Amino acid sequence: MQKLIVVTGASTGMGAATARELARRGFHVLAGVRRDADADADADAIRTTGIEPVILDITDAEQVAALAVRVGDDPRTVHALVNNAGIQVNAPVEALPMAQWRRVFEVNLFGHVAVTQALLPALLHGGGRVINISSIGGKAAMPTYGAYAGAKFALEAVSDALRREVAPLGVPVVVVEPGGVRTEMAARGVATANHLAAAMTPEQDARYGSMVQAINTLMQTGTASGVTADAAARVIAKAVTARRPRTRYTIGRDAALVIGLTRLLPDRMLDRVIAANLRRHYPKAVTG
Repeated sequence: MQKLIVVTGASTGMGAATARELARRGFHVLAGVRRDADADADADAIRTTGIEPVILDITDAEQVAALAVRVGDDPRTVHALVNNAGIQVNAPVEALPMAQWRRVFEVNLFGHVAVTQALLPALLHGGGRVINISSIGGKAAMPTYGAYAGAKFALEAVSDALRREVAPLGVPVVVVEPGGVRTEMAARGVATANHLAAAMTPEQDARYGSMVQAINTLMQTGTASGVTADAAARVIAKAVTARRPRTRYTIGRDAALVIGLTRLLPDRMLDRVIAANLRRHYPKAVTG
């Protein structure tokens, strides 16, 4: 019998590409989208590719509960939950409003926990698996990435705990750590960073303004040279379909390199490497 897979954050980018790749491999994909318009836009493709849109804001308890009911009412086995939804918000620790800190953690951590809790009974019943999409930021925190990386570091820890809890029950838990991926997320992240930077006090701008510009340039460069969403989806699909999946997969050479450096270098040396890489992207007037 055809198996179900749930993919959150499937409107665009890596989530949409993952839904398409898994449907192509014969799964019935419940693709979490936040708006009716996201589902309607792809209605024709959905009827032919085995992708069923489900309205799902992972921070909305009622929508998460409705997803659990939809899964519970389906006679098919749930093979995997792909926790992919996320937002990128970049600002210096001092300058990021607390409401934004809470929003980042709600979406990038607590929402994933909520969906996992809701679907875990079905996954346990069918011997399914959990795939948590983390980030290179879950291993190394760049300047202005305090909230984003903090949530991803926490997701890594939650994944480790969950893996050790449910592995004896037959449910693998896998973490996928992408580096640069050519999606719309980076452009939205830059726009958000600029909006937050505009709200900084003059004193904060003097301290961090040039750094924010450098990070934005680095983010755009890394995205432009990153892998495609379809290439990233193939790695995620491997984690979904492997008979004995690894506990972690990286996506992109940049992810493999940076994660390797975090294991090899002491903190101060890693700080210098990151600072030297970032210095190349500072505005010319500052470096001069």
